[in-house]
Amino acid sequence: MSTSPAPGWRTDPVGWPLVTAVIPTKDRPQLLRRAVQSVIDQDYPGPIECLVVYDGTEPVMPEVRPRDGRTVQVLVNNRTPGLAGNRNTGYLAATGELVGSCDDDDEWLPGKLRAQVELLRKHPEASAAASGFVYSYRGKDIPREAELPALTFADLLHDRHLEANASTYLIPRPELLDGIGLVDEQLPGSYAEDYELLLRAARRGPIVCVQQPQSRVYLHDSSFFASRWQTINEALSYLLERVPEFRQDPAGLARIEGQIAFSHAALGNRGLAARWAVRSLRKSRRARQGYAALVVATGLVSADRVLATARRFGRGI
Repeated sequence: MSTSPAPGWRTDPVGWPLVTAVIPTKDRPQLLRRAVQSVIDQDYPGPIECLVVYDGTEPVMPEVRPRDGRTVQVLVNNRTPGLAGNRNTGYLAATGELVGSCDDDDEWLPGKLRAQVELLRKHPEASAAASGFVYSYRGKDIPREAELPALTFADLLHDRHLEANASTYLIPRPELLDGIGLVDEQLPGSYAEDYELLLRAARRGPIVCVQQPQSRVYLHDSSFFASRWQTINEALSYLLERVPEFRQDPAGLARIEGQIAFSHAALGNRGLAARWAVRSLRKSRRARQGYAALVVATGLVSADRVLATARRFGRGI
């Protein structure tokens, strides 16, 4: 756990620190405008810097309603192409004492920053803050409160805890740059890059959670990773190599192995899917990903159909 002294903003009862919001984007101007406006419209007494980072496309300043104490800048990803490089370009350019991220198809709810800064002030031992969120799919909103007031490394190994995601977390920038480390640009396809980052954060200190929803996360049938099963497979295998502690938590390992089984089933690798599913279910009979993989491996139901059904109930695979 980090032993560095708490920054001044944590002990200052009056001042509100500058927060940098990084919004990675590519070819989604209408959605981007909504995301940027949600950052500008925060009910937060302090200043906010919004950095919009374009990946491989010409940068365009989004048309949003301005507000005092808010700035918007556009940048171009100057690191590895993809989501991880986009985020890191923003984090390295940030001047805020705290940094957060909002995907260009998501939005922050008005009270997010105030609630998280207040919570981080109360918990100087925390490495980051997260929050509950509203899961929005096909026009239906499903509120998801954070299950726990704080997440430890063991908690994140055991379960994904979706309240800790790229559009909810807020991290002290010095901790990110000098302790936790930047987003892993070697992670295949940047899949689950927020989960891998927050696992590293939780090694250093708890991730405190505002339990009420503070972001709205939109899921689309056309989401970037919806059909990239091979990339997902490689990324999950990479994650198991990077975090050997999964082997100490059978339920957590079963969840990841079940996801690998599902990706094999989606690719039509029925034998591999069955073997990974059995491995998963031997570790935990509650690993629903293993059962889903076996269903898809029969060829009777497509992976996309199973995924769409899970999303209707506010779940993933």
